[in-house]
Amino acid sequence: MNFEHDKPRDHCGVFGIYGHSQAAQLTYYGLHALQHRGQEGSGIVTSEYDQKTGKHRFHVHKDFGLVNDVFRDESILTNALIGHSAIGHNRYSTAGAADNKTNIQPLLVNYKNGNIAISHNGNLTNFRAIRKRLQDEGTIFQTTSDTEMILHLIARSKETDQIRQIVDALNQVEGAFSVTILTDDKLIAARDPYGWRPLAVGRINGAFVVASETCAFDIINAEYVCDVEPGEALVFDRDSLICGEAKSYRLKKTTDRPFYCIFEYIYFSRPDSRVFGESVDRVRRQLGKSLAEEHPTKSEDQNDRLVIINVPDSSNTATLGYVSENNKQGNDSKFEMGLIRSHYVGRTFIQPVQDRRVDKVRTKFNTVKSVLKDKEVVVVDDSIVRGTTSQQLIKLIREAGAKKIHFRVTSPPIKYPCHYGMDFPSKGELIANRCSGDVEKIRSELGADSLEYLSIEKLLESVPNNNNASYCTACFSGQYPTTVESDTSKEENEN
Repeated sequence: MNFEHDKPRDHCGVFGIYGHSQAAQLTYYGLHALQHRGQEGSGIVTSEYDQKTGKHRFHVHKDFGLVNDVFRDESILTNALIGHSAIGHNRYSTAGAADNKTNIQPLLVNYKNGNIAISHNGNLTNFRAIRKRLQDEGTIFQTTSDTEMILHLIARSKETDQIRQIVDALNQVEGAFSVTILTDDKLIAARDPYGWRPLAVGRINGAFVVASETCAFDIINAEYVCDVEPGEALVFDRDSLICGEAKSYRLKKTTDRPFYCIFEYIYFSRPDSRVFGESVDRVRRQLGKSLAEEHPTKSEDQNDRLVIINVPDSSNTATLGYVSENNKQGNDSKFEMGLIRSHYVGRTFIQPVQDRRVDKVRTKFNTVKSVLKDKEVVVVDDSIVRGTTSQQLIKLIREAGAKKIHFRVTSPPIKYPCHYGMDFPSKGELIANRCSGDVEKIRSELGADSLEYLSIEKLLESVPNNNNASYCTACFSGQYPTTVESDTSKEENEN
């Protein structure tokens, strides 16, 4: 089993820029900052106005690999991807579609109203029904991605105005979408009415930028302005550069309140980003504190000081919060770096030969034995999906000489699949589902001396409640905010 898949995986990062002479280069840097959201493919599309012909031309470059690999040749950015506006995409695929190059975004077409390209973060829940209807009407699909369906809906719209065509298409799809759409002379940023996935707006030297996370603004020294609101489509054009504002269009209302994906705070987003209007670092520290309030850990030997370690890198700041609150409650604790993570292990790392009995986790993590030997250790992690990595980490820590191992998780047990843009495995592969939510059974399977999760109630108390924000917790509770198509194929749904 591939340990790389033993964490929630998000479906992609998107970036867009309008009105800058170095649009492609800035998009490259933005995608580099969003690399954590997608590591299997990357692409950029630019729009150039050709003064000789008086027409716009699209330029595209995309391929498998990390951003640095796809754009290794600098001339691609300086000579090939010409234009003052661009969109970009980092891709995570799902099983069965990883080797399909046509699925790499941005996707682009030329239709009656000109060129159009799209980058999509999310997952459409009525994908199968609309795709079947379009196919029955004669539509030919080039990819297995639900994103292509949006382009077909735009092209087939009965609206005459291009922006109205885009709004019409987005009104027909359901589920999660944060998209950047590039036309010949406009950039559109839109978010579904539930607001599952984040999408932020910034400014740089008068130009507009859009990104999944604000860390993409920091790398290019852009200023964060606001978030695209749930159910909003913002249009950036030449008038926007003059007046300093985008035109706002509202999608049809399908919900009275947003349902932000709570895993953006728990795991996906970088701690240096602002997501849903809040600092991810601040929220993660609070999650750690809340976990210690609900499940403090005390050493069985009063003469021993607890060693609390993080599972790098996503639980780093949550662990700081846990240590702070655990000490506040009178439990002598010390934060230590007990696990060291290799940052150079990719998906193509050669599989160790069987007879050497090398755990795959050892290629990614190593223990600091002097920190762990003869200590009572608390391991703080953000989530447990299959349980494979957690089980092997506990084994490594025990082999390093730890006396006891307490596992603490800053999210509730994951028991249900996500249909809104997280690539969770099937229910049967989720350890919490296999164990019927019985924490003691999970603990026994993992091999820890104790195991505690943050409750859903405490989790919801810990995240921001600005403007009466609400959150999707379907992967914990099984209560989905929308109707979800049954038998949704992961192979046919990947962004």
